[in-house]
Amino acid sequence: MANIRLRYPVYTLDQTPLLPAGTILSEKSLHSLVRANERRPYKLRTLFSHGTIKKDVLHFIRQPPYRIIFADKKQNIKLLNLLDRVLVVSPILESLDYFRQYDFYTYRHILIVLALTTLICQNLVVDYQELIQEIAAGAMHDIGKICVPMQILKKSSPLTQTERAILEHHAAAGFVLLCYYHQDSQHLAAIMARDHHERKDGSGYPLGILLNDPMVEIVAVCDVYDALTSPRPYRQTSYDNRTALEEITVMAEEGAISWEVVQALVAHNRKSKPHYTDCLVSKEKRGKSPDESVYGIIVPDTNGSLDEI
Repeated sequence: MANIRLRYPVYTLDQTPLLPAGTILSEKSLHSLVRANERRPYKLRTLFSHGTIKKDVLHFIRQPPYRIIFADKKQNIKLLNLLDRVLVVSPILESLDYFRQYDFYTYRHILIVLALTTLICQNLVVDYQELIQEIAAGAMHDIGKICVPMQILKKSSPLTQTERAILEHHAAAGFVLLCYYHQDSQHLAAIMARDHHERKDGSGYPLGILLNDPMVEIVAVCDVYDALTSPRPYRQTSYDNRTALEEITVMAEEGAISWEVVQALVAHNRKSKPHYTDCLVSKEKRGKSPDESVYGIIVPDTNGSLDEI
């Protein structure tokens, strides 16, 4: 795999610089990054014991469209018991606190993707109970957004080319942060943060690789689904559930994601809760995308660049 070259710097929540813009994320640079932090013992806490996280997750999964997905009470007890075991290092919990205060959408999104990823992994990952720590850590995929200015995260008008590049920087930034916090350049959580916008057909970013990691792909699909069905600054209304599932079905038809992940997601959206292998996904397209969305519209830079962030 080619190495990522950072277009923008990576820094921690307290603005401690980790790597400057221009750094190539080579084995050598990542080794140096990890070594610089290997003697710092971070405190570990269970995710659900921190603040209002457990209460918030329970609230989020009771809202549409998730109240159908998480309608099975026995399934929910099993899910919550799994998540009760998840241990998280203190800087990640502090980052969640930051998002809860300043960007509630990202906070909610991270926790919903965590719950949905864990649910779908029960279908698609054989040894998911042994991997729950890695699965849950991987759902911290958007932690790199602490390196993206709030005026970009919350912008309701079209992004400029520079702003789009800074927003996309969150994938590489999350990779660096999680390598640093977990003191491991091969940690699954870091890889998930780096690759959750990659696609099987090479159409994603930051490297445009041919994604071939089932765990990352589950996070990627959950990420897209929640982004479509949730309120966003750049559109007035969310996608209705049918249209969101149709959009994800199109991604599978185009070879960007795997059909089995789509089948699992659709199966959980059905009241009868069929096994995902028995779930027939409709290819009929009857949905309508929300009007007045500016997502994907890029305008020229007019007021200089935001290269220094």
